[in-house]
Amino acid sequence: MPAHMPSRMPVRLRDLVRRRAERVTAERLAQRDLAARIQSDLAAELPDEDVREDLADCLDLYEPGSKPRCEEAEYLSMVREAIDRMEGGR
Repeated sequence: MPAHMPSRMPVRLRDLVRRRAERVTAERLAQRDLAARIQSDLAAELPDEDVREDLADCLDLYEPGSKPRCEEAEYLSMVREAIDRMEGGR
C-alpha cells in the first residue's frame, strides 16, 4: 500500500484515490506522448533545424533575419502551430 494512503482509510475511499491517481498518471503520459509526437513531426518537417525539446526555446532563441523572409515566416508559423497543438492536446 502506498505511503500516502493511511491503512485505516475505508477500502472504497482508498480505491477511489487509487483510481484517480492512475487516471492522472495516464493523462500525463498521454500528454507527454502527444508532445513527443508533435515535436518529432516538426523535426521531420524541419530537418535542417535544431528543434529543441522545449519549443518555446525555438522561438525565444530565434534570431530574426537569420533566414530569408518567407522561410522565416514559415518556420515561426510551424513552431507556433506545434506549440498550440501541444497546449490544445490535439
